[in-house]
Amino acid sequence: MRYVRRIALILSISVPALAQEAVLPIPANVKAEGVPPIPLQLVDAVSRYGEFRSADLLDWHPTERRMLVSTAFGNVPQIHEVRGPGAARTQLTFYRDGVSGGAWFAPSGKYFVFRKDTSGGGEAQQLFRFDPASGAATLLTDGKSRNGAPAFATRKGLIAYESTRRDGRNRDIFVMNPENPASDRMLAQLEGTWEVLDWSPDDRELLVLESVSSSSETYLWRMDSTTGARTAVTTRGGRHVLWTDARFSHDGRSIYALGDRESEQQRLWRYETAANRWEPVTSEDDVIEAFSESPDGRRIAVVVDRDAMSHLQILDGNGKRVRVSPKLPAGVISRVAWHPRGDLLAFVYAGARTFNDVYTLDPSKGGVERWTTSEMGGANQDSLPDAEPIKWNSFDGLSISGILYRPPAHFTGPRPVIINIHGGPELRERPRALGRSNYFRNEMGIAIIYPNVRGSVGFGRAFEERDDGRKRADVVKDIGALLDWIATQPTLDRNRVMLTGASYGGYLSLLAAVEYGDRIRCVFEGFGMSDLVTFLESTEESRRADRNTEYGDPADPEMRQFLKSISPLTHAARLKVPLFVAQGGRDTRVPILQSEAMVQAVRQNNTPLWYVVYSDAGHLQFTRATNDFNTYAWVMFVQQFLLN
Repeated sequence: MRYVRRIALILSISVPALAQEAVLPIPANVKAEGVPPIPLQLVDAVSRYGEFRSADLLDWHPTERRMLVSTAFGNVPQIHEVRGPGAARTQLTFYRDGVSGGAWFAPSGKYFVFRKDTSGGGEAQQLFRFDPASGAATLLTDGKSRNGAPAFATRKGLIAYESTRRDGRNRDIFVMNPENPASDRMLAQLEGTWEVLDWSPDDRELLVLESVSSSSETYLWRMDSTTGARTAVTTRGGRHVLWTDARFSHDGRSIYALGDRESEQQRLWRYETAANRWEPVTSEDDVIEAFSESPDGRRIAVVVDRDAMSHLQILDGNGKRVRVSPKLPAGVISRVAWHPRGDLLAFVYAGARTFNDVYTLDPSKGGVERWTTSEMGGANQDSLPDAEPIKWNSFDGLSISGILYRPPAHFTGPRPVIINIHGGPELRERPRALGRSNYFRNEMGIAIIYPNVRGSVGFGRAFEERDDGRKRADVVKDIGALLDWIATQPTLDRNRVMLTGASYGGYLSLLAAVEYGDRIRCVFEGFGMSDLVTFLESTEESRRADRNTEYGDPADPEMRQFLKSISPLTHAARLKVPLFVAQGGRDTRVPILQSEAMVQAVRQNNTPLWYVVYSDAGHLQFTRATNDFNTYAWVMFVQQFLLN
């Protein structure tokens, strides 16, 4: 292939000793096309930036002051137990491919149930019972279907969960006693996407969420835990509401829920069951990201999103007064959970200079304790410039924001730029620790921009819907406007810009590379869609209805034609910049045919093309070894096509 020979020639000229250098063996589960040999010298330089860890809260023990967390001391995440602030993390699971789901203690504390993908990346999450006394794990579900997170009953020793077991598409509700897997039974046969959120305190009812669109339209229901009969908590008609979480109150008389009812932004609401009445708990001015009511109902913990940062507050039981608001460094809080005794609140915190770690707050004293301390790896975080919020106006005047990470000050002159576009589309970038990407900043002097294009969450309902259906083509113009903004910045190099992104971010990177190929140097995309029509028709069956609502239904001839018109594959002949494509061989969300079709089409352009398939990876799934290989190849690609 001509482009492979040209890459080899360029490397032989610029790095004459490469052929004699020791190189990294390609892992057995990796198929690499067009990627030059990776020198071990580069591996040694980059590898320390991958030596970081994070910890996520899974669940409190119901009676003792200890918790389950997820972290990785090897190649993949496993479940660990932590018995106090700063205590050792004791590993409980030892799966070769790790544990990708959560874990939940039974009310007795005798065992816990965890969720794990057994399909090798196909996201067929199964439920297992883990018995700490023996260390044995017992499969509870069928081993093939997609199963949701279980909710534990308060008294009966039962779990309720949703599953695609019946037809692979619809998610029905099941109930089981985990100590007797044979007790598993379907409680309610349903159509569409459903999720079990909670049991009532008396175990008579479930609280379930029906999702018509995960980004704009959901409904809450109470379900009889014996018969499966449903009672609507929210009603259809009028403006759609996005409810994202809900729980029964401690006494079962109310339901707390997060939603954008009567507002552009999400806040906390309380539904009085007897009166059939909703009332707001928090102000319309406060965007609430997470909540947790204390076991006695006297306090409510809420996470307030303000200026791209999280603020933890403890409110009184009616939400009218802030009782505690600990001072934390600027960062993001992703979860809050009261200990069942109600004396401690656990939460996960991350900032621009720290990865996820688990902390607790004692509301009576206002003190915060750190339970896990994860290694940072790579550069000294304190020596790097802090994350910098930026804004620019798009083609239609819409204000778009992003996060800029500059290299250290000793790099002078206009700096090359990597634009890294998030997926979702319903995700959002906020200041965070970068890990491996800090190599680009600290060693290569590259600035990195993470944009929040239209459709990102956290900026109000109207902003989230600015990319729906036929408005999808406007999103790529937000990237064009960012290129305009970069051109006005004396510290950034408009002539050395790279696009990258994964999943939906990969799709946008490809489309922007088509539209703005004369203004960028190269593009690296992973797990991205190249043809929206075939993507919607081939993505995992239980996700299709939700994705059709977001993108448009390809069964409609006019919409099908529109989706084809905004698919990168349709315009592949115009993509003339160097391209690096990464793909998971077992990806069911964005099947490998999406990448194969794009690679085959771009080959005709005689432009440099690197293509890597991780044969055992699902969607955005890497082991430590494959993540390292991916990073090394990415660094080489940047050296060759962005910097040189």
